[in-house]
Amino acid sequence: MIEFKIVKKSKKSSARLGLLKTKHGVIETPCLVPVATQAAVKTLTSEEAKETKSQILICNTYHLHLKPGEEIIEKAGGLHRFMNWSKPLMTDSGGFQVFSLGFGRDFGTGKILKEKREDEIGYGQQPKLLKITQDGVYFRSFLDGKKVFLGPRESVKIQEKLGADIIFAFDECTSPIADYGYTRKSLEKTNKWAKICLDAKKSRQALFGIVQGGKFRDLRIESARFIGGLDFDGFGIGGEFGDNKKKMLEMLNWTMKELPEEKPRHLLGIGYLEDIPKIIERGVDLFDCNVPTHYARRGIAFTSEGKLDLSKEIFLRDGKTLDRKCSCFVCKTYGRRYISHLFRAKEITALSLLTFHNLYFFNSFVEKMREKIKQGKL
Repeated sequence: MIEFKIVKKSKKSSARLGLLKTKHGVIETPCLVPVATQAAVKTLTSEEAKETKSQILICNTYHLHLKPGEEIIEKAGGLHRFMNWSKPLMTDSGGFQVFSLGFGRDFGTGKILKEKREDEIGYGQQPKLLKITQDGVYFRSFLDGKKVFLGPRESVKIQEKLGADIIFAFDECTSPIADYGYTRKSLEKTNKWAKICLDAKKSRQALFGIVQGGKFRDLRIESARFIGGLDFDGFGIGGEFGDNKKKMLEMLNWTMKELPEEKPRHLLGIGYLEDIPKIIERGVDLFDCNVPTHYARRGIAFTSEGKLDLSKEIFLRDGKTLDRKCSCFVCKTYGRRYISHLFRAKEITALSLLTFHNLYFFNSFVEKMREKIKQGKL
């Protein structure tokens, strides 16, 4: 189980400092949760991930179920031993894959729309590659084409075998182009599944319920009140976040007011650098995001001077360190021209160096946010 203690509340916003105690250590919140989809932060060893100041990682239930399978991980002693990670871990429920492998893939959309769309998903509509039922979701495995069923009971059982400190209830993450009718029916399913997850859990792991409701104010409030009223150890805020970032912040305002203040809140899948102060100001304690790692694999470094695209030839003639204000080992050891050369030469070392730096940079940024709350500046 977990213990959560709010250490300080801001007088300027809803930001708060907290300590989240787990079996595998204490997390200082607010906190970035790097993504370790298949029990690894891509391009880094577990030891390297620890050196980036990462306090906790989140692994993916659906992908680990497909390979290597939860039984193999359970026999290895659980995820912590399997991946040699001694700090806290989370596993998501597979609910995001209902969206990403379903309507997300069909319509080419993420959780926030980059531009207005005319398409609309109505009640009763099904994705091409999934079948969503009242009891769960039938996936088609991308490995061998076999049918894979995941429902609330199945998701909890898999997550119990994986053995993370914090697990999530199974839900349907809706598309930003789902209409009111579809979102209402989806929310009813998610609420039903939340209660089943609570009943199904037999372990001492912490279980977080997930607030849904799409971009619709009344549904978000209804969901937060319902999920917030159940005996969860904390709460995830999930689903799509509307047409733009402004809408996302509105939705957070609606949701946060309805959730029990004494329990931790996790924002699922959001964490661009410019988002972080805004979501922390609204009372988010934890948030997972693949931006630092995803961008690194495309040659992008986040620095105190802004984003640098190391794939550009200009950096081959740049003798500076990656970021003179950063104290990570990459910035102390390697220059921009060398990393640019590695990336342009398609050497995988470049991806590892950029991933390490970006995670260290993001974790240091969040560390500064915690300091600002401490000093009454945020």
